[in-house]
Amino acid sequence: MHICHVNLARNFRGGERQTQLLIEQLAAHDITQTLVCRQDSPLRQALSDVEDLGIVTADQMWAGHRRMPPVDLVHAHEARAVHWAWLHAKLHDTPYILTRRVPQPVKNKWFNRRTYGGAATAVAISSPIEAHLKARHWCPVTRIPSALSHFTRNMTVVETLRHRFEGRYVIGHVGALVDRHKGQSLIIETARRLADTHPDIVFLMLGSGEDEARFKRESEGLDNVVWEGFQSNVGDYLAAMDLFVFPSRNEGLGSTLLDVMDAEVPIIASNVDGIPDIVIDDDSGVLIAPNDANALHDAVLALKDDPARGARLTRGACQRLEAFTPESMASHYRILYAQLLGNTDR
Repeated sequence: MHICHVNLARNFRGGERQTQLLIEQLAAHDITQTLVCRQDSPLRQALSDVEDLGIVTADQMWAGHRRMPPVDLVHAHEARAVHWAWLHAKLHDTPYILTRRVPQPVKNKWFNRRTYGGAATAVAISSPIEAHLKARHWCPVTRIPSALSHFTRNMTVVETLRHRFEGRYVIGHVGALVDRHKGQSLIIETARRLADTHPDIVFLMLGSGEDEARFKRESEGLDNVVWEGFQSNVGDYLAAMDLFVFPSRNEGLGSTLLDVMDAEVPIIASNVDGIPDIVIDDDSGVLIAPNDANALHDAVLALKDDPARGARLTRGACQRLEAFTPESMASHYRILYAQLLGNTDR
C-alpha cells in the first residue's frame, strides 16, 4: 500500500503536528509513504528521521503532479491539499480522502462541491465537524479524532523552569497568538484583574502569531504575564504548569488539550465546537462559556483554591486518553485505507 500525504501549509500548527504523527506511526507498518509539501514546509525537518519517506515539492495545487510516483491513495490534510488531491485524481485517476480539522462551515461553492464530492470519504476530527459535513451530503463521512503527541521531558530543563517560577502559581497557555481563534485577550483581561489581588499567579504564554505585538502592548506593565514565544519543547513547559487555560473562540478539536491531559495538568477550556469531545465538564476539566472573561476569572480562582478537585480532574482526563493516542489514530486510518482499497494493493 502506497499512501501519498498532502499538506501545503506554510506554518507548523496543529494540523501539521497531526500529519507528522500519522506519518511516523504508519512508517512502523508495511506502508510506503510520500509527502507532498511546500519547499519551505516545516514538515520536511520534522519528518527528516522517517526512513523511506518520499517528498515531492508543490507550492500550489497544480505543481508536483508529474514528479509523483504511482500511489494507491492520496490523503489531503488541509484545504489547499484537497484542491491538489482533486486535480491529481483528474490527471491520474487516483482516489483521495480528506481530513477536515477546522470547525468553520465549508462554503457551498461550486469548487468545494466538486473537490469534496470527488473524495472517497471525508474524515472529521470532531463531532461538530462530522455533523456539518454529513449535512452537506457531498461525500461519505467518518470521524477519527486527533492524537496526543507523547511529549518527552528534559528534567534538567523542567527543574530550571520550576526554579524560575518558584513561589508562583503557573497558569499556562499554548497556541498560535491569533485572538479571533484562540482568545488570548481574555487571558490578558483575567491577568489584569488578578495582578493586585493574587500576585502569586503568573500566566505563562507559549506561541507566536499575527497578534503577538498587540498582545504585548495590551499586557505592558503586567508582571504576571510572560510571553515565552514559540517553543519546541512544550513537554518541559507543561511539566512546570499548575493549571492550563484554553479560552478559544473556535476550535476544531483542540489537540493541545490532549497533551495537557497527558502531562496531568488540570484544564479550563471554552465550551465551543470540538472541545467538549475531549473535555467533559467537571470530569476531565472545566468548561466555560466562550468569550467570557468573568467566567475564566472565576474558574481560575475556583481551581486554584481547590487542588483536590484539580487532582480529580486530571485523573479523569488520563482515563480518556487511550482513545486519543497516535497508535489509535493510525490504526483507524490504516483500516480506512484498506477498506477504500478493497483490502488489497492496487
